Amino acid sequence: MTDRKSRRRTASPARAFERREAVSRLPFSSIDVVLLAGLTVLMYVFLRVGQGATLSYSPAGPVAVSTNPARLPYDAMRSLIRMFLALGLAFAFSLVYGYAAARSRKLGRVLVPALDILQSVPVLGFLSVTVTGFIALFPGNYLGLEFASIFAIFTAQAWNMTFSFYSSVRSLPHQLDELSRMLRLTRWQRFWKIEVPSATIGLVWNGMMSFGGGWFFLAAAEAISVLNHQYQLPGVGSFVAAAIAKQELGKVGYGILTMVVLVVAVNVLFWRPLVAWSEKYKLEESEAAERSRSIVLDLLRRSAWPRALGRLRRRAAEPLDRLMTVLGRDGLRPPAVATAPRLNDRLFDAAVVAAIGYGVYRMGVYIQQTVGLDEVAKAFLYGLATMGRVVVLLTLGTVIWVPVGVWIGMSPRVTRLAQPIVQVLASFPANFLFPFATLAFIWLGVSLNFGGILLMSLGAQWYILFNVIAGAQAIPTDLREAAATLRLSRWQRWRSLILPAIFPSYVTGGITAAGGAWNASIVAEVVSYGPTTLTATGLGAYIARATEVGDFPRILIGVAVMSTFVVGVNRLLWRRLYRLAETRYSL
Repeated sequence: MTDRKSRRRTASPARAFERREAVSRLPFSSIDVVLLAGLTVLMYVFLRVGQGATLSYSPAGPVAVSTNPARLPYDAMRSLIRMFLALGLAFAFSLVYGYAAARSRKLGRVLVPALDILQSVPVLGFLSVTVTGFIALFPGNYLGLEFASIFAIFTAQAWNMTFSFYSSVRSLPHQLDELSRMLRLTRWQRFWKIEVPSATIGLVWNGMMSFGGGWFFLAAAEAISVLNHQYQLPGVGSFVAAAIAKQELGKVGYGILTMVVLVVAVNVLFWRPLVAWSEKYKLEESEAAERSRSIVLDLLRRSAWPRALGRLRRRAAEPLDRLMTVLGRDGLRPPAVATAPRLNDRLFDAAVVAAIGYGVYRMGVYIQQTVGLDEVAKAFLYGLATMGRVVVLLTLGTVIWVPVGVWIGMSPRVTRLAQPIVQVLASFPANFLFPFATLAFIWLGVSLNFGGILLMSLGAQWYILFNVIAGAQAIPTDLREAAATLRLSRWQRWRSLILPAIFPSYVTGGITAAGGAWNASIVAEVVSYGPTTLTATGLGAYIARATEVGDFPRILIGVAVMSTFVVGVNRLLWRRLYRLAETRYSL
């Protein structure tokens, strides 16, 4: 009896090991089943909710958005689908546009100033031009309005990510550049194996910020008031806009609560796993003692689905890889650098200048024939007022958020605790709070000329914070350990390590925060609650009024003046800081 029990005890570990081995050899585990069920639910929701995008409507006036709180789950899914589709487009655009601007000297001469102009054009400016075209493609169908809304959200997301990737390619660490040349990588191999991984941390954090920018302009993208026409789509943004118009503060609160739930869920299920995953691309010789964690990422790593999908992707991408490898065999060129101009460069510049000059001439003729050139001087004065608010915003944002961003980025423990809070604050559409701000300004007697700075900062200051967090998080652990070993004082550590290391990221955050502030002025210089409307003196209010009544000449003037301000400041200030970051402060 005793021998039988002892044989059972000695055999049980072996049998347990065999059972574990048998389970590990199964094609799918319980985690895979859960993930498959979750993916199936997501696909069902996407198809079910997406059916509403193909419905027809009367061109005389789309159906008004319901403010019934029971519709909020459906509206939330419609908004979320638009946001992720726009994010995918923005990511693809960032890789293509940012790479071309950084790697080609000729294209960079055009693409970088064009990017300055594109980020300065407000969302309403894009809508004024594109809504009619999208509606004409799908007459009487909501699909045209959906494309217009997704494109508007895309324009609120793309520029920040593009600047981030452009900056990463331009400031690629020297050791990675030398490694790619020693291994004789083609341009395609260098792009996917060196440049994209090196830019991953910045892309992830700027993607979060861009996603937040999309939330900020959600109401304008779903409840479109442009060219004297009203277009409305089901969504959280249009729900809140309709509730504000009806002065239903309780329903505005329901919309805010729904938005908070969406932001937290997206952070837990999407952004936090990406942040933890991106840390493997950190350039360092010694690994950090503590790294970011994500329960969702841990589950994915224990699942067989990501490995299976990775093998499938590699097999499907093999023909493209071979094609791009053949096309990229003409050798590597370093990122575009300033060199002595050659004859073909001068001819290229002359052609670009001639094209721009002709466009300015035709625009001047059109303005002279419609509202007169005096209107340009009036808009320019409005632009000076808005620029003063932008300067104050950037100054305060730098003083406040650079230390906070460094504190968050340099501590994985703080990052885990602060990321959800920062993500909620940055992603929450601050214009949802504008009705409450309007009532507060009226009660306190504060002019919107000053209160507008606060409202603009709610949509623009986060660009600085998120880029500083990304820059601080990317500081190699060995450099931090060296600073600790040398016993540098706090001031010496900031001056010798932290500020130089985060400087390229701060420049990216500053230039995008400035562009975001100009864009935010469109909705921050005119705020309403029911019949009460507060208006600030500025270019944003000028463009908002012209867009609402469909005054195209003044829309054109406002957008052109705003682009002139943004491009001028970028040329005189931010581009010089970019060159300083590339030549002196890149790791």
